[in-house]
Amino acid sequence: MRYTFNFPDLGEGLEEGTILEWYVKEGDSVKVGDSIVQMETDKVVADIPSPRSGTIVARLGKVGDVIHVGAPLVEIELESTGKGKTDPEEKTSTEPISESDEGAAVVGTMELAGKDGFLAASDEGSSETGNTRDEARKVLATPVARALAREMGIDIRDVAGSDPSGRVKKEDILNFRYKAEPASGKVDTTLPADGDVTYLPLTQIRKTIARNMMHSKHNAAHMSVFEEVEITGLMQLIAKYKQKYADREVKLTYLPFIVKAVAQALKHHPQLNSQIDSENNRMIVRHRYHIAIAVDAPDGLVVPVIRDADRLSIYQIAEQISELASRARARKLTLEDMKEGSFSITSFGSIGGIFATPVINFPQAGILGIGRIMKTPIVREDEIVIGNIMPLSLTVDHRIVDGGETTRFIKRVMEYLADPVSLIM
Repeated sequence: MRYTFNFPDLGEGLEEGTILEWYVKEGDSVKVGDSIVQMETDKVVADIPSPRSGTIVARLGKVGDVIHVGAPLVEIELESTGKGKTDPEEKTSTEPISESDEGAAVVGTMELAGKDGFLAASDEGSSETGNTRDEARKVLATPVARALAREMGIDIRDVAGSDPSGRVKKEDILNFRYKAEPASGKVDTTLPADGDVTYLPLTQIRKTIARNMMHSKHNAAHMSVFEEVEITGLMQLIAKYKQKYADREVKLTYLPFIVKAVAQALKHHPQLNSQIDSENNRMIVRHRYHIAIAVDAPDGLVVPVIRDADRLSIYQIAEQISELASRARARKLTLEDMKEGSFSITSFGSIGGIFATPVINFPQAGILGIGRIMKTPIVREDEIVIGNIMPLSLTVDHRIVDGGETTRFIKRVMEYLADPVSLIM
């Protein structure tokens, strides 16, 4: 009996995924729970396991194809249970697999990170050409690098990855091509059909970022205010305890203090920890303080969440930030890591920006941007001295928060940062 396995609903409103790698080919035998394909969704990379045992008779898509939830992925010839009969419990329906479907619970235990947190892919087409060189070897690479290598006709196994883990990035492909070019020094990074442009695939994460940004701009009334806070006291505190944290393998930065300050300030200004429920003509004020942290991951911005930040110590927040950032950059975040954020923080200053107008992580009411810390002349007790200034950029949904409450909120955050001991007193 033949069974059609559809791309399952992984939750969180995901509608589609892109095939990154097939783990099976036609004729392969699979057991329940065996990974059959790696998919990139809006938020995570997921290995999709087989819900049935049998033989793969058809793969319904190739690497790079976008598959919608409920669309067929593979056809499986089911194993017989004896005497030439198939298991009567096996289903041949093409309806999407749900958690109630027998055997589909394995979807809930899938590896959300891929292999070692990176995108692993063997050279495509090697089995067709008869090239057996390093057939068993997997190559760590980003989707953009893989696509660019295919466009340029480069065997990705020949490219050395510059990432500490050996992962091949877009820059590695371009550098490889440059070294292979004649002495003219011209680098051809284009498709043959168009000499002036390069076409790169739009990843699921990038499509989601674009969709969410437009959704936020169209559905929230953005208003931004800017402030500066002098943080010499905070810098001294970090310098004092940085080594003690390092001895416990946790990096102490400014961000844990900012997370704590925001969580404490939200308690006094609940409008910024709320959202509009337009369908029911009401406001939803949240009484738990789940702070989302924007992380600049290799394949796009992701926003994992530190839950109940008001209840955590500075050490616990620093520990969670370090762990979440590492998992984000290794693409090991799960959907659970990014749920239920009530307010967001983005730190663009680590790269070099001073002020910005951050876009709200809709439907949240606000987002705080942290700029680059600068040594600046300030007036202290009627004397000009050198101060350490942290720029703050706060964007709020003006439908929810008025200017007065916005200003009071950011002033309270500034008070906590100027006097960090008050956060723990």
